[in-house]
Amino acid sequence: MSQYVSEITSVSSKGQVVLPVSIRNEMNIQPGAKFMIFSDGESILLRPVIEPDISEVKAMFDAANAWATEVGLTESDIEDAIKTVRARKRATK
Repeated sequence: MSQYVSEITSVSSKGQVVLPVSIRNEMNIQPGAKFMIFSDGESILLRPVIEPDISEVKAMFDAANAWATEVGLTESDIEDAIKTVRARKRATK
């Protein structure tokens, strides 16, 4: 967004807020879009949740696998780490 846009909207009795059409159009927000909501107690910020492209996810997994191979991490190392963390959690309950 290159400029700030200001619109007025209201909250329904169900807590629903309508995003003005000018903002929906500018940001290409479609019905069913998901948002993260942030608040500092004074202001509210909505950020669209953008689903990553599957190729991006695959690239992250490939990079993680390459790193694990490079440092010599094995599946049994990961299983052992999970068991250790779970045991610590059980011990603190």
